[in-house]
Amino acid sequence: MYNMVITPRFGDIDGLRHVNNTVVAIWFEKARNPIFRMFTPDLDLSYENWKLIMVKTEFNFLNQMYYGKDVEIKTYILKIGNTSFTIGHEAWQNGKLAVKGEAVVVHFDFIEKKTIPDSIRSKLNEHLMVEDACKIFDK
Repeated sequence: MYNMVITPRFGDIDGLRHVNNTVVAIWFEKARNPIFRMFTPDLDLSYENWKLIMVKTEFNFLNQMYYGKDVEIKTYILKIGNTSFTIGHEAWQNGKLAVKGEAVVVHFDFIEKKTIPDSIRSKLNEHLMVEDACKIFDK
């Protein structure tokens, strides 16, 4: 699992001092970078080097988040298939789970026409958490 701490900026906040729901997508995107680096270490976005396609994201907003308090983002792998994998995300503030989300990413090497290499699959497995294990974070 990867952990990242975000300090909400003033511009991330709405008129009621809540973190705007659109900001979470940006935070989760940034938190995916360590996983993306498994495939492209320098995050080079050129056609020859980038092999990932985002096909789905979803978010469940469980609690409000506020300005002035850090947010911890937890990122892990939920599922690994032949050509795709599912990334799990959680945003925590003040010890409460505020947002839970998932992103489905397809790996495809456009030039070699290959699926997820075994070497990367083993790295993804290091961060694999089964759904029941993830529920311990819901407390």
